Amino acid sequence: MAKTKPQSEGKTVALNKRARFDYDFVETYEAGIALSGAETKAVKEGHVQLKGAYVSLNDAEAVLKSAYIAPYKPAHQGEGYDPNRERKLLLHKRELQRLIGKTKEAGLTIVPIRVYLHGRYVKVEIALARGKKNYEKKDAIKKRELDREVRTRMYSSK
Repeated sequence: MAKTKPQSEGKTVALNKRARFDYDFVETYEAGIALSGAETKAVKEGHVQLKGAYVSLNDAEAVLKSAYIAPYKPAHQGEGYDPNRERKLLLHKRELQRLIGKTKEAGLTIVPIRVYLHGRYVKVEIALARGKKNYEKKDAIKKRELDREVRTRMYSSK
């Protein structure tokens, strides 16, 4: 039973395009993220990157790792601020238990897909994903190039 996109779609702040290329998504989940006030303001301004980010499960909690949130300039966070620090994801206990079971059982992984705003809250869309093989990636590239070629020929013939 694959979940669809979250019902509450807000303004997308950051996308992880590489994840769509590297993984097949089985299920998607919406999670809150524990941020400081200055980090929240930086995210709302769009100073966040998901390139290379992943989700780790440990001791009944989900943690977002390697997500870059730039320092919010007016807050003067000082020398001790780490823009790549681990950030706790807020999920329901049953969702967390399901994710833990699926990753252990089926060899799946959890990747962040996008960061978006839901009202005044910052949310992260995460996906339970299966890694693609190299030949699947090559097929996707070929299909994309063929589609692009067909589109250009259609528009050039008009």
